[in-house]
Amino acid sequence: MAKKVSMQDIADHLNISKNSVSQALSGKPGVSPATRKKIEETAKELGYQYKTMSVKTNNGGTGNIGLIASDLAFSLQSFFGKIYLSVEKEATNKGLNVLIQSVSNEAKENLTLPSFIENKQVDGVLILSHISTEYINKVIATGIPTVTIDHHHPLIQADAILTNNRFAAYSAVKHLIDLGHKKIAFVGDTRFSPSYQERLEGYLLAFGEHELSVDQQLIFSSVEESEVVVRDLVDSVGTQPTAWFCVNDGLGFFVQSALQQKGLRVPDDVSVCSFDNGQLSRLANPKITTVDIDLELYGRKAIEQLVWRMDNTDEPITELLLPATLLKRESTSKVNK
Repeated sequence: MAKKVSMQDIADHLNISKNSVSQALSGKPGVSPATRKKIEETAKELGYQYKTMSVKTNNGGTGNIGLIASDLAFSLQSFFGKIYLSVEKEATNKGLNVLIQSVSNEAKENLTLPSFIENKQVDGVLILSHISTEYINKVIATGIPTVTIDHHHPLIQADAILTNNRFAAYSAVKHLIDLGHKKIAFVGDTRFSPSYQERLEGYLLAFGEHELSVDQQLIFSSVEESEVVVRDLVDSVGTQPTAWFCVNDGLGFFVQSALQQKGLRVPDDVSVCSFDNGQLSRLANPKITTVDIDLELYGRKAIEQLVWRMDNTDEPITELLLPATLLKRESTSKVNK
């Protein structure tokens, strides 16, 4: 006599939890449409008998996911635009629709959520970059599975897809140290993003591991990303460092331009290194050594994590650190002794 097929058999066959199988076959929310379809097909294939129940579209199983970000994040198209395109592509591959909403400063201050979140018209939410801790926590409080992209905080209990900022910054600063630089400036606003604070930590880690003393007067950790502000900073430095490490390409571009306006040659007199591999690092003359982030991987992993979270709502919070690659270009060279 053939063995009776169980939910556990289906779960083992698909390498998912028994709870996910139960949710799918009973019509309960918490399972993505793609996963539900796969479970139903496997159940039929294995000969499992079950009674189909309809899914309430106002309580899950909508086939939609939401993607929200601040107006500022959406304006940075060269970085976050590529992540969005990757998210959309991966979501489409999984049979999901992406609903998009920009969060204005007014909506952020008033904690006004997009209607598709308030009305639970999405099965999951992706939050791109930083909005505010209070706002993100209000999204999480709706009970809709949520994943943050390029942002995390100790008070935010949600899965996060992140760059390994510490190690990536470490590799950039190590590159400068290996070229003989010991007086290396740090430029960024660590108050703006945890990513920038982590890049400062990577800078300090590189100095510590190479047993070099850190000149605190060369750590500029509250610098606004402004051409005028950066030019004033470069002009105000007493003894010029031999290299500058900037937390993003915008600051790297402004620093390099300001140095050149002072008559310094890059990289003959001073080296410049930045982060993100954005358009400005490629347009600069010379092109700036930078850290490259795989933005397509960001989007793909975000969707994978969100779909997993929708299937596993009770599992512990997960943070995934993605690697980054140093791109050595013409703006860095051996220290000019």
